[in-house]
Amino acid sequence: MSTLSSSTHCRSYCSSSNYGHHPVAVSSSSPKSFVPSKVSVQSNRKSKPNVVCMQDGAVSATLAPIDDKSPPKKIKNGLLSEDENMKKGLLSVTPSEECEEAAGFGINKDDSTVSITVVGASGDLAKKKIFPALFALYYEGCLPEHFTIFGYARSKMTDAELRNMVSRTLTCRIDQRENCGEKMDQFLKRCFYHSGQYDSEDHFAELDKKLKEHEGGRVSNRLFYLSIPPNIFVDAVKCASLSSSSTNGWTRVIVEKPFGRDSESSAALTKSLKQIDHYLGKELVENLSVLRFSNLIFEPLWNRQYIRSVQLIFSEDFGTEGRGGYFDNYGIIRDIMQNHLLQILALFAMETPVSLDAEDIRNEKVKVLRSMRPIQLEDVVMGQYKSHTRGGVVYPGYTDDKTVPQNSLTPTFAAAALFIDNARWDGVPFLMKAGKALHNKRAEIRVQFRHVPGNLYNRSFGTDLDQATNELVIRVQPDEAIYLKINNKVPGLGMRLDRSNLNLLYAARYSKEIPDAYERLLLDAIEGERRLFIRSDELDAAWSLFTPVLKELEEKKIIPEYYPYGSRGPVGAHYLAARYKVRWGDLGLEQ
Repeated sequence: MSTLSSSTHCRSYCSSSNYGHHPVAVSSSSPKSFVPSKVSVQSNRKSKPNVVCMQDGAVSATLAPIDDKSPPKKIKNGLLSEDENMKKGLLSVTPSEECEEAAGFGINKDDSTVSITVVGASGDLAKKKIFPALFALYYEGCLPEHFTIFGYARSKMTDAELRNMVSRTLTCRIDQRENCGEKMDQFLKRCFYHSGQYDSEDHFAELDKKLKEHEGGRVSNRLFYLSIPPNIFVDAVKCASLSSSSTNGWTRVIVEKPFGRDSESSAALTKSLKQIDHYLGKELVENLSVLRFSNLIFEPLWNRQYIRSVQLIFSEDFGTEGRGGYFDNYGIIRDIMQNHLLQILALFAMETPVSLDAEDIRNEKVKVLRSMRPIQLEDVVMGQYKSHTRGGVVYPGYTDDKTVPQNSLTPTFAAAALFIDNARWDGVPFLMKAGKALHNKRAEIRVQFRHVPGNLYNRSFGTDLDQATNELVIRVQPDEAIYLKINNKVPGLGMRLDRSNLNLLYAARYSKEIPDAYERLLLDAIEGERRLFIRSDELDAAWSLFTPVLKELEEKKIIPEYYPYGSRGPVGAHYLAARYKVRWGDLGLEQ
């Protein structure tokens, strides 16, 4: 995620390079139809700029090489070496736990600088997530020695007004509060503002002049974070590429999702943009492969012989809250399921990669997506929340949002059953559900194991065999945790069984605060980390899975099942799980 705060933001970190006279093809799109119309972007700048795009935290496949007279140096653990990646112009890095050994800022640190421009700086996402994440990286010592942050938006604002706005959202680490005020002052002194239109090359050229003033003749690496509506990000990328890309370093752009509406619009965009999903930057999601591949007890059980079902659950306890106009164009399936949950599924179900190299991991994830059975309409349940009164408080329905059409059929809840037709997972239902305005906020993976054959203690559980089923739960948010449900005897003279949790609660085990997913995104973008990067063929496979059922839902104008605000969602989701003889794991008394 995410973080995944309950926010549905998923960013895309893209790279499109101009080498020589090759134009960058950027596909533009309208907010509703995303009908592509190609825009040829020819950089007239002297260097070989590349606009790099990714979704939440990894670097694109190609970075422009930076001129450096000194040969590449091999440092601790081989993080920086003259390998194939270096020959291609890539800087392969892995940030250390505390960032001191991070090697992604260039070989000659004194000769380079990083300029970070937050486009859409006056918006909520920038104020609540991006600037606080940048400060957290600065506070931890993860940003390079020379860096500058610029806010860019249409609103008229001075540098002092930007700093005042940003200062209200900055906080220090819970586990590290030394010199907090001093660090904030130092950070804010590096924040500046420039007002301009998102589609104006002249305004971006003015920004370029200001950036150069602060870069002081050093090798300039530039990162643009486009916290703006998706229908205008292509214009902004074009203007940034033509008027304010670096002339002697790399230029990268992070854009907010959604990344198209279907296979066709996504394919048009990916001609120049690459994508990575920010949920893959969540600490617990990253720990998924560690849990599986570094613990002998789990890998032998990770198959159809022992696992009964896998559930991927995402819920928010609030509605659209004024964002309905944006959300209504996409719906919960495109917003959450097609990207966040499907990418977690691929990471969960993949075979052991040859190595932890980015390409090896992505190869295995693509195999999973290509092995998946087409989604059938009968395996999908849609819902939309309606108004509900609880405790004297009236909670509005989705269509009560003034930005949402009164007759909207856009789902705010969806559940689906997916299947992977390969030897490891044949017949195992992967159940997904995601929704807004539900009874709680959570994101988790639940692995339900099969019943013990010929269980000697069946009588102790009565007729409900699900009470005897082991379950592994990986809670991504809130209160990050991993726990395994097991059966044990209650102390005493009788034979009474109880279900207990073997629990790793991160807050109890680790004193260090878990970094926000936006921090990981920004750090990966700066450093050139590609491990979580989603390749174009992986994106194509994901869209090809959901596009047919999305079109069928919209062509047939399927009416969603209505559920009260603050409830557990539509009843149809329970029938969907029951069809495959399982129940949703988050609905029991003990969760």
